[in-house]
Amino acid sequence: MKEDEGERWVPPATRRTYRVVWTGYAEPEVMKETDDLLEALTWMGSRDRREFELRDAQGVLLATG
Repeated sequence: MKEDEGERWVPPATRRTYRVVWTGYAEPEVMKETDDLLEALTWMGSRDRREFELRDAQGVLLATG
């Protein structure tokens, strides 16, 4: 998936509290990492697609969207 600048998104070096994972491909892809739960939920809700999962740092499923 390409970003606005034409480069693939690279996760931050430090692990964040929450990860938004897109499950639309055969292999899940981390789309966003953040320490802000509200930001993660808002980001998920603002997308046209619904194949997202919100997981915590340990990989526990918190929400789908």
